[in-house]
Amino acid sequence: MDLSLKVTNCKECIYRSWAFKNLTDEELRLINDEKIEKYFRKGDNICLEGEPISSFMYLQNGLVKLYKTELNDREHIISIAKPNDFIGLLSIFSNVTHVYSVTAIEDSVVCFVDLAIIKNLIKTNGIFAIDFFEKISKIADSVIKTRVDINTRQLRGRIAYILLLFSKHIYNSTKYSLPISRKEVAELIDMSTENVIRVLSEFRKDKLIQIEGKNIEILDIKRLERVYDLG
Repeated sequence: MDLSLKVTNCKECIYRSWAFKNLTDEELRLINDEKIEKYFRKGDNICLEGEPISSFMYLQNGLVKLYKTELNDREHIISIAKPNDFIGLLSIFSNVTHVYSVTAIEDSVVCFVDLAIIKNLIKTNGIFAIDFFEKISKIADSVIKTRVDINTRQLRGRIAYILLLFSKHIYNSTKYSLPISRKEVAELIDMSTENVIRVLSEFRKDKLIQIEGKNIEILDIKRLERVYDLG
């Protein structure tokens, strides 16, 4: 279930994206008047695969997973989005329905703007349009790089990649609470849950990490980086 929040003024919002820096005050007011901010608890669905696309979505706070559901109901996680990321951006101009689902993996705040407003701004503000499509290209490049990084590594390298991803690019700390389950880690790196559990246990025995439930502490980040580099 989502809960509507008091709307923050776009011009003063600390989460304001660089993509909006080239909008005029009038254009910002238009977005501000029409946007909706919603709060999602961990586990809440933000959008589902196959639902009509009606809004541009911007993650203000929290973490979400983007995933597709296979015919056997197994989820395949495409990527993890963090604050200041656009979510659902890759399909908003190429499809009329979402081609993947988005679910909160931490309590999250998402800003929704009517897609018709964004499309009109693209038509009338060329600089904004360039910034916007540059962002789409960077997201596509990032998704491709992530899949290559994962698929070209063996299991130990894949687990090292995930641990370093959350440490260096999301939490900026060697200590954090892993926001996804072992099963979701497996879905992200295309391995079995059993293998994920086994390798995490090996890393603990090798004193690379310390694990207590979901709490992770990287004890030797240099060695873990070598595991990742060696694949």
